[in-house]
Amino acid sequence: MLLLIVGIIVFLGIHLLPTLTRSREGLIEKFGENGYKAFFSVASILGFILLVYGFATAPIIPIWTPPVWMRHLAMLLMLPAFIFLVAAYFPGRIKAVVKHPMLTAIKTWALAHLLANGDLAGIILFGSFLAYAVYDRIALKHRQPTELIETPGPGSPRNDIIAVVLGIVFYVVFLLWLHPLLIGKVVVPM
Repeated sequence: MLLLIVGIIVFLGIHLLPTLTRSREGLIEKFGENGYKAFFSVASILGFILLVYGFATAPIIPIWTPPVWMRHLAMLLMLPAFIFLVAAYFPGRIKAVVKHPMLTAIKTWALAHLLANGDLAGIILFGSFLAYAVYDRIALKHRQPTELIETPGPGSPRNDIIAVVLGIVFYVVFLLWLHPLLIGKVVVPM
């Protein structure tokens, strides 16, 4: 459990750095843009490895038992989460309406998994990501735009089609094959 918590602190901590404008600018001034990006990348990868390994090896401490219908609701919520995730990279009307589809995807993913998991490690992991995404979305309203915070026009409707189609494909592939392979939990019994 300690590795999970350390991983979350490192991973989300580094992702909160852009919300701390002075700290971010100070690091860029000290190490340069490329040095900052290298530090950000290494810390992100390290945090991700720690949280994945920590979650995989954490003891299962049940806090509550979600009803079966919540698993179905979680699976339903994951479909738009994948679509929002793809829409973050294919700017279209979805991105224009949602504004920050990556954060919306994280919030939807975290909420879905909080509904379907009642163990302590799951609550810590998914609750942390939900809190991070809510905080970051609020912080975005108060930050000055940078090259990382773009405000493009509505984008191409073709990109919305791409986002929906790829989102559905990724959803099905992850649901049927990748979730059991990477996470070790079968979501849909075959």
